[in-house]
Parts: sequence; C-alpha cells; structure tokens
Amino acid sequence: MTFKRLAAFAGAGVLALGIVSCSSTGGAPEGSGEGSGGGTVDTPRMTIAMITHEVPGDSFWDLIRKGAEAAAQKDNIELRYSNDPEAPNQANLVQSAVDSGVDGIAVTLAKPDAMAPAVAAAQAADIPVVAFNSGFDNFKQMGVQGYFGQDERLAGIAAGERLTADGAQKVLCVIQEQGQVALESRCAGVTEGFQGQTEILNVNSRDMPSVESTMTAKLQQDPEVSHVVALGAPIALTAVQSKSNAGSDATIVTFDTNAALVDAIESGDVEWAVDQQPYLQGYLAIDALWLYLSNKNLIGGGEPTLTGPSFIDSSNIDAVAELARGGTR
Repeated sequence: MTFKRLAAFAGAGVLALGIVSCSSTGGAPEGSGEGSGGGTVDTPRMTIAMITHEVPGDSFWDLIRKGAEAAAQKDNIELRYSNDPEAPNQANLVQSAVDSGVDGIAVTLAKPDAMAPAVAAAQAADIPVVAFNSGFDNFKQMGVQGYFGQDERLAGIAAGERLTADGAQKVLCVIQEQGQVALESRCAGVTEGFQGQTEILNVNSRDMPSVESTMTAKLQQDPEVSHVVALGAPIALTAVQSKSNAGSDATIVTFDTNAALVDAIESGDVEWAVDQQPYLQGYLAIDALWLYLSNKNLIGGGEPTLTGPSFIDSSNIDAVAELARGGTR
C-alpha cells in the first residue's frame, strides 16, 4: 500500500472509520477512573486491565482511554487503566494485573524486550493478552493473540512518499523517545519512502522547553530543512513555535492528532497529519478481549488489525474537526 493509494482513500477512510468509532455505544462516557463502565450486554461481569506507556500530559492517550471506556461500558467490563512511560515499571503493572487475577490484559509493547517476561506470566496464568498502538513487529513472536494499530514502517513510507510528492528537499524527523520501537520505525519508514535527504533529531518529550530550544537551534543552524516531521501532536505544536523562533520557512507535518492539532491544520500552521485513530485502538483492544472471553472470537484471526494510516489535511479536516473537539478523534 503506497502513498498514492492511501491518498485516494484518505477522506473517505477518515470519515467512515470515524463513524465506526462513534457507534451504538453513544461515544465515550464521561467517567475515566478505574472501574469505569457498566453494562449494556448480558454477559457476566469481567475485569480487563489496560496498561500503556503513556507519557503524562500527552492528550493522545486520552483518546485511547475514551475508546476503551466506551467498549467497557458496552461490554459490562470493569476497566482497570494504568500507565507508566518507563518500560520496567509498565512491566510491573502487567505483573500486578496478573497477580490480581484479571480476566484479560490489553497492553502496549513500546519496548517489547522489557515487556516479554510479564506478558509470558499472563499467558502462563491463562490470561488472554492483546497488544495495541505499539508492538506490530513483535506481538506474534511474543504469543500475543492480536494487535490493533498501524504498521509504523508502512505509515512512515506513506509519509515519505507524500513528502516527495509535496516537493520536500530535506526532512528533519524528530524522535521524542529514543529506543521506542514505534517511533524509530516511523522515521525509518520516512527515510525509506522519501526521495530527498532525511535527518533524525532526538529530543526528550518530558522536557518540552528543551524540545523547543533544540528544534529552534537546529532550524537556525540548518536553513536547508524544508520540512519537519513530528511523531506526535505535542511535538508538532512545539515545532510550530520553534519555526517561529528560528525565522524558518520549514513546513510542519506530523503523525497523530488531538484537538489543538486539528486547529493547527485548519489555520495552516501544520500541513497534514498521519492519523492512526487512537480512540478506535482503545475500543477494539477491549472489545476484542470481550469477544474472546465470551465467545472465543479472534478479531483478525491472529493477524494485525490496522487502524491506519490515513491523512488528515485541509481537504478533509471538516469531517473530523468536531469529533476531535469532542474528544473522540
């Protein structure tokens, strides 16, 4: 699947999948704490743990959680959400969920090697595990029964091909966490798909003033950078400020969206975004476990279920803008 094919279906795909993510559940519920949810099905009450590598302050994860809560409400599930950006701590949260005897676990695999022992412990306890958001390249070998997200390398290639079509000359791909497999795969894909020069810039998203100053300095030092590729909405919005600080003419593009990023696309500060539909990822991860536990169904039959990529730009932003401001896109 190349950029040309993705571009042809971007508008329709974004709208159609947006409708799916706001289905008969009535959208995301207001509650957000542990144990949120309450049934509309007549299957027995289940407990599912969702454990992510969420970085505090990144609103991307609010969308994941809202999707999970909507599925939990529909499926009569007690949802236990927890997160830690440090892989050993995230693994400990998985082990705690195993020890507490949950019925299923949905987990991100941003650093698979660190997560493998805890995932194996869940499997040894006959607790089904699905992965979402991160882990496309690793979930099968870890014995995880499903994956909901995008192929990050494919998404990167599509972005690289679009950059070529846009006339980009030199691309700065900004990685906000070194060693995070999804982010590394995105920039590797951009490099593969782009016909110009790609340079990687590593920053630390837990220190946003440092991110801003690092990008500002780079844009000041290298006026040949024609495009900055951010790998998350907060980094993209910071890049907009860095561009202004540096007096740069670089175009800002990004992976992932939030309500503020939608505004930036509407204003022209950000040219386009690659959308992986986080609300849908959270929803499907929980719903897949319910289907397996209640009826032994396997969504995707053991193969990854892709929620992206598609492009959001000025041509289709109106289709998702209101949904984004409502907190589901």
